[in-house]
Amino acid sequence: MENEIIAGNLLRLRKVKKLSQQQVAATAGISRVGYRKIENRESKPRVSTLKVIAAALSVNIRELVSPVRQLSHVRFRSQKTFNNREQILAEIGEQLENYSELESILKLKNNNKLIKIKSLYSKEKNPQQFAKQARKLFHLAPDEPIVNICGLLEANGIKVLSIRRTSNNFFGLSVSALDGGPAVIVNTWERIPVERWIFTAVHELGHLILHLSSYDVSEIDENKVEEKEADRFASYFLMPQEAFQREWQNTYGLPLSERVLKIKRIFKVSYKTVLYRLHENNPGKNIWKLFQNDYWLRSQKTLSAKEEPYALEAADYSGSVSEGSKSQEPDDLSPLDFQCERLWLLVRKGIEAGKITLSRGAEILGLPLIKMRELTQSWEAGI
Repeated sequence: MENEIIAGNLLRLRKVKKLSQQQVAATAGISRVGYRKIENRESKPRVSTLKVIAAALSVNIRELVSPVRQLSHVRFRSQKTFNNREQILAEIGEQLENYSELESILKLKNNNKLIKIKSLYSKEKNPQQFAKQARKLFHLAPDEPIVNICGLLEANGIKVLSIRRTSNNFFGLSVSALDGGPAVIVNTWERIPVERWIFTAVHELGHLILHLSSYDVSEIDENKVEEKEADRFASYFLMPQEAFQREWQNTYGLPLSERVLKIKRIFKVSYKTVLYRLHENNPGKNIWKLFQNDYWLRSQKTLSAKEEPYALEAADYSGSVSEGSKSQEPDDLSPLDFQCERLWLLVRKGIEAGKITLSRGAEILGLPLIKMRELTQSWEAGI
């Protein structure tokens, strides 16, 4: 069994890093035949051999010998083939295990409020109505902007995890309570706008509320109807219609492009999400063209609308730059606007209570030990 675990992990990690058996063996300083036998379950490696192989793959030896948690109640879909799917699921499984371990050690209960929304499941799936009910459940006023989306979700029993992947096609996924969730996982690659991080987190929340029956890891093709419903949920959860109308009227005297960018910052959404709401509220008007003309007049820049998470109709825009480019989000937000806080809180409490070691805390947070020591020094102020 141990050989099978090691072999499976080696194959998965090697493929993710796009290395041949010969390349791994050469970097580790062992023979290709010797490495092949380990990956093919033909021989049991020594600890010293595993250490050099782990170094060659730039991973911790723990990643080679630990069994991968198999997630099944996951919504992880894409329009395009995604090569790192297996590795991402392995990493998320480990992160959820770490999360559950800390909660158990500290004797904390997960206050999953989504269970209370089940009473709505029998009704018509109106994303706007569900967004309104979810806001009420989370004790948000009908017109209250969301200042801290990660803190809000975590306070209501939804785990928020971050993973970084160089991809314009992967924004996030979610895991149901049956697999250690509910959890939303967001790709926080630096070239993806922070606005998209926030939108993705709420989009996945929408799936957890609207489409729980679709959580099957074997399903990989995107369901366009459900994606649109989750987008609409996210739009109205982040930007309630009453609040939008109030803030839009408050900016009545400003130029159109400045009004859009001010509203975007109030609700921490993409400027294109604001444009779509205007498009909904003003049918028949080419909102995208009006905005582009005014924005060009004031900045001599043109913005693309391709791959907007809650996109305008195709007839309303044209563009060629993916939303994966952070430069396409004007007056963009900072990564500080999207901070996953609860896991860091649990690690600090675990270390201060002597329940976990400094090195284990570093593993859970994905930090080098030297950075973990710097972090604990900042805690020592006791503030």
